Order: sequence, then structure tokens, then C-alpha cells
Amino acid sequence: MSSSLIRGTLILTLGTFISKFLGLFYVIPMYSILGQEGTALYQYGYVPYTIAISVATAGVPLAVSKFISKYNAMEEYEVGRKLFRSGIFLMLLTGFATFLILFALAPLLADSIIPDEGFLSTKDDVIGVIRAVSFALILVPFLSLIRGFFQGHESMGPSAVSQVVEQIVRIVFLLAGSFAVIYIFHGELSTAVNLATFAAFVGAVGGLVVLGWYWFRRKSHLDKLTLQSKGRVHLTTWEMYKELLTYAGPFILVGIANPLFQFIDQLTFNRAMLEAGFNGVEAEKAFSAINFSSHKLVMIPVSLAIALSLTLVPVITKSFVRQEYKTLHDQLNQTFQVLLFLTVPACAGLMLLAEPMYTFFYENDPLGIGILRAYAPVAILFALFSVTAAILQGVNEQRYTLLSLLVGLLVKLSLNIPLIKWLDAEGAIAATALGYAAAISINLFVIKWTTAFQYKKVMKVSFLVLLLTVFMSLAVWAVYTIFAAFFEPVTKLQALWLLIPSVLMGMIAYGLVSLKLGIVAKLFPSQYQKLKMKVLG
Repeated sequence: MSSSLIRGTLILTLGTFISKFLGLFYVIPMYSILGQEGTALYQYGYVPYTIAISVATAGVPLAVSKFISKYNAMEEYEVGRKLFRSGIFLMLLTGFATFLILFALAPLLADSIIPDEGFLSTKDDVIGVIRAVSFALILVPFLSLIRGFFQGHESMGPSAVSQVVEQIVRIVFLLAGSFAVIYIFHGELSTAVNLATFAAFVGAVGGLVVLGWYWFRRKSHLDKLTLQSKGRVHLTTWEMYKELLTYAGPFILVGIANPLFQFIDQLTFNRAMLEAGFNGVEAEKAFSAINFSSHKLVMIPVSLAIALSLTLVPVITKSFVRQEYKTLHDQLNQTFQVLLFLTVPACAGLMLLAEPMYTFFYENDPLGIGILRAYAPVAILFALFSVTAAILQGVNEQRYTLLSLLVGLLVKLSLNIPLIKWLDAEGAIAATALGYAAAISINLFVIKWTTAFQYKKVMKVSFLVLLLTVFMSLAVWAVYTIFAAFFEPVTKLQALWLLIPSVLMGMIAYGLVSLKLGIVAKLFPSQYQKLKMKVLG
């Protein structure tokens, strides 16, 4: 691998990390401005938008990148340029079509989300929020195409910088706009939330400006490459898009899974809570705690698995195509073991420290804290689905990802209302867990059937990780109990004083015992050797 490609990959990874980091921590000031009612309304608009944008763009940057890099390697630069030229029109058309569809469906969605008049949000509020966020659909598919084009030319800087700028512009507009409406102009909360969701469009404009600047700077170089094209490959527009869809399809399924589970909650949760005996205000607060507040925190451990799954496909594909099954089994073993080693203790820590964590990010709300504590273990299932879906793509069995996702969604849809009536808000979490468990079970079975992989070593490591997690949890609990005698997690500052020593103790306890038992050396051999050389000098 060339040094320029390694450098580009690191730049893109860094840009993605910064973007996700900003996307996590902006919720602190956002929650302070909009509150529980505002974040619930915000989520009503953002979940349908996420699904629409996943359908319109999920996998487009990676698929376009793969397509262009393939034909660039053959020195057929004109093929990639032809895709780009026709893709601009197609993406603008796709974006405008999805915008019109979501804009038109807003009243129908609002009727499903707000079943009567007893809620904090009105149907008109929900319609306005959905329509405000839908404008971003016009530009985002176009952005994805340009990013994929640059990545296909091994130029990761434009994608990384535009992602970060897009996120910064979105967050600044969101926070400044909503703050101005609430505290300066003393306007309606629904107006502030409309601005907050419209920020997605403003952020997309910021990202587009950055990409346009890169395009004009590099256009002369790209034109020279096109002139050097060998001209031996002639693909029709249909043939290009057919090949592109085969690349993008699996990424669409993985990208859309979580939003679809959230969308089922959005359509059924409030109605089920009313039938369970709660009023509209209580239902909406619980929805905000599940679908926005807790979900943001639960996705922190999942990001580790998503980062891992992005590196899986090429190495597993290589071993599978070469029929090197011993190497493939070793890679699968290490993948599952690393996944469990990282996510299980993170989820346990999130459960133990749910009160200070929720207080630090939002407020000391018993409802939200209880929901976060119940929701935290589901992060392991989110991570497993992402990784098993990536493995299925690597072994060319991605069609089963569609089957597993449909089964999981069917389980969620059929159990959501009954479980909410039985377990209240936690019933929605239980239905999500059962849906993901069903999908993962299918994925694991197909992996075993396709590759003859045995899960014995994974089970052994799982048991060891559980023991280590119990030890870590006891250490965290002891430190938390000591510091809780001096600080109650009522304010954000007090919650932080509880979090810092508790998290540090958890990392030290888990890390030192793992090092002592040789688990780190086994799972991360190259990193362990580098660390050992630095320590020993």
C-alpha cells in the first residue's frame, strides 16, 4: 500500500472521527436549549430524514470510490468521469425526488406519530419539522457523489474536510438559530426546532462549498488524466449504474437498519404508551429519552464496531476468494473477540454510570437514567449486527443481510406494542433487542454455513471477557461509591467529578488484568509489541 494511500486513509478516518465527536457533544448545549420536548420533536423529523438519506446516499461514496478506482487502475479514466457527469444529474434528481416524497408524506407521518391532542407536540409541529429537514435531501446525494469521486482518485482530504465543515456549519447554525429563537426573540419552541432540523441543509451547503473549492483546484489535473485514458472500455449508462448498485446495495442495508428500528418506535410508541395508561406528555418524554437522549450515548460503543467493520471487507474477501480458510477462520475469531473485548465492558460501564453519564450530557432525570441503564446492553447487539453484516459482504453472501434485516424488523414490529403495554417504555428496548438478536442469529448461521466457522473459541473468550467485566464493574462500583459520598450527580459538574475517577478505574482495572492474562497480546499483537518496545525503551 502506498504511503499516500495510507496518509489519505488516516485523513479520512480522522475527519470521520472529528465529525462523530462533534455530533456527540453538541447534544449537551442542544438539550439545554430545546429540552426534552424539543428533542422529541427534533427526532420526529430526523428519523424519517435519516431513512430517506440512507436510501438516497448510503454506500454512494464507497460504491463510487470502488468503481472509479477500479477503472483508474485499468487507466480507463474516462469511464469514471462519464459516471461522474451522469451521476451529477441522477443524484440531483434522486435528491429532489426524495425531498418531494418526504415533504408530501409529512402530514401522514404526523398522524401516525401524534395520535391525539394530548401531547406536548402538535401534528402541525411535526409536519413543520419533517418538511424543514427534508430540504437537505436536495443536496446531500450530490455531496456523496463528489466525495466518492475524490476518494476513487485516492484523494481523501476533500471528503474529510467537507465532512468536518458540514458538521461544524450544521451545529453552529442549529445552536445559534435555536438559541436566538428561544432566548433573544422569545419565539415558539416549534420554530426553534424547525431551524434546528433545517440546519442539515445549511450544513450541506457548507460541505458543498468546500468540495467546490477542491474541484476547481484539481480540475486541470483530473482533465489531464481523462486525456490519458486508453479508451478500450465502453460502458453504457445502464451498465455503469448496474455495477454501481452491486457495490452500494449492502452498505444501504447496514446503514438503514438502525433508523428503521427507530422509525417503528416513532410510528407505534406514543400510541402504545397511551394504551398502556400513560398520558401524551409522559409518552413523549419517554420517547425522547429512548430515541434521542439514550440512543446517542448507546451508540458510543457501537462506533468501535462500525470502525472495525469498515476494515473487515477487504481482508476477509481476500482470504475467502483465495479459499484460505485457516486464515479466514483466524480473522473471524479475532474479529469477534476484539468486538466483544471492546464493547462488553463499555456497555457494562454505561449501565453502572448511567446516572452521572445522563446527568452530564442532559439532566438528572430518573426516567432517562432508567432507560439508559436498560438500553446500554443493546449496544452489543448493534455492534454485532454491523460486524456480521460486513462479514457476509466479505464472503459474498450479502443477500442474506436483507433476509436477516427483514426478519429483525418483523420481530420488532410484531412485539413492540405488546411489550410496551407489558413493560412500559422499556418494552420498546426489549423489542429492539429481540429484533436484532433474530437478525444476528441468521447472520451467524450463514457465516457458519458458508465458511464452516466454529464459534468455540469465541465462546471461550466471551466467558473470559464476562469475568473481566465483572471484576472491572466491582472496581468501578467501589470507586463510584466512595466519591458518591462527597458528590451527588445532580449538576453536570458533580456528575463529571464522579465520572472521571470511575472511568479511569474501569480502564485501569480492565486494561491491567487483560495485559497480565495476555489477552491484549493475543488480540492486538502488533500494537502490543510496539507498546512493549516503547515501555522497555
